[in-house]
Amino acid sequence: MADAEMMAALGKGNGFIAALDQSGGSTPGALRQYGVPESAYNGEKEMFALVHAMRVRIMTAPAFTGEKVLAAILFEATMDGDVEGQPTPDFLWKQRRVVPLLKIDKGLAAEADGVQLMKPMPDLDNLLARGVAKGIFGTKMRSVINRASPSGVQAIVDQQFDVAAQISAHGLVPIVEPEVSIKSADKAESETLLRKAILARLDKLPADKPVMLKLSIPDVTDFYQPLIAHPRALRVVALSGGYSRAEACKRLAHQHGMIASFSRALVEDLKKSMSDAEFNAAIGSAIDEIYQASTVKA
Repeated sequence: MADAEMMAALGKGNGFIAALDQSGGSTPGALRQYGVPESAYNGEKEMFALVHAMRVRIMTAPAFTGEKVLAAILFEATMDGDVEGQPTPDFLWKQRRVVPLLKIDKGLAAEADGVQLMKPMPDLDNLLARGVAKGIFGTKMRSVINRASPSGVQAIVDQQFDVAAQISAHGLVPIVEPEVSIKSADKAESETLLRKAILARLDKLPADKPVMLKLSIPDVTDFYQPLIAHPRALRVVALSGGYSRAEACKRLAHQHGMIASFSRALVEDLKKSMSDAEFNAAIGSAIDEIYQASTVKA
C-alpha cells in the first residue's frame, strides 16, 4: 500500500515534480546541454556515471527540498545509486522530504495509427518489486500521440491504464503519461479525444487505486478540469514537451490545478563548468520559476 504521508504530500502539497529520468536514448543530449560532449566518456557506464553526478548535484542543491519540489522521477540506475552515502530514494524522502518516483517504460514503439505505444516491459513485475523494496512511491510511463486518430488515442489510453493496474497491484501509484506532441497539427483535437478516453477509464478505477496523470499543457485554459476534479486522479501534472522553461511556465500559469513535471525545462540553464555557488543559484532560480507557475495562476 502506498505510503500515506507521501500520498498526502504529493496529492495535496504546493509545488511541482522534478523529472530526473533521462534514460539511455536521451542521456547524451542531456549531457550535451549540461556541457559534456560525447567525446568526454566511453560507453554507457561512464555516461551514466556522469549523468548520475549531475543528478546528485541537483538533488543536493539547497533549494531542492519538499518545500517546492514535491517529488522526483528517477531513472532506474538513479534509483539503484547513492546520494551522500544513502540510497537515492532514502536520501530524497528522509533528507529532503521529496517523494521518490520511478520511470518504468522501456521507450517508444514505432509510430502506428498516429501514435507511439510503449515497448513491451516483460520484466516489469521484478522492477516494481525492486522499487517497492527501495521505498519508491509511484511510477511514470510515457507514450506519444502524434495525430488525432480516435483508434490510436484509445489504444494509447488502454495500454496506459492496463499497465497502471499492474503497477497498482504492487501498491504503487502510477503516473499515466499519454503525451500529445506539441508539434501535432491537430493537437486540440487529440486532446479532446484523450480527455474523453481518460475520463472513461478513471470512472472504472477502484476507489483505492488512484492514478496521477502527466499531460501536455493544453491550448485551452482549464481544459483538463474534469480530470483534475476526478476523485481517482491524485494529481494532474504537466510535461514541458519541448517548450523552453519560460514558455512552459507561461502556458502552465493559465491551467488551474495543474502543476509542473518538467525535465529539460528544469535543467536547461545548468552547466558542469559552474561553480557550486553558480549551480545552486541557477537551479534555485529554476525551481522558483516553476513553483510559481504551478501554484500562482493567472
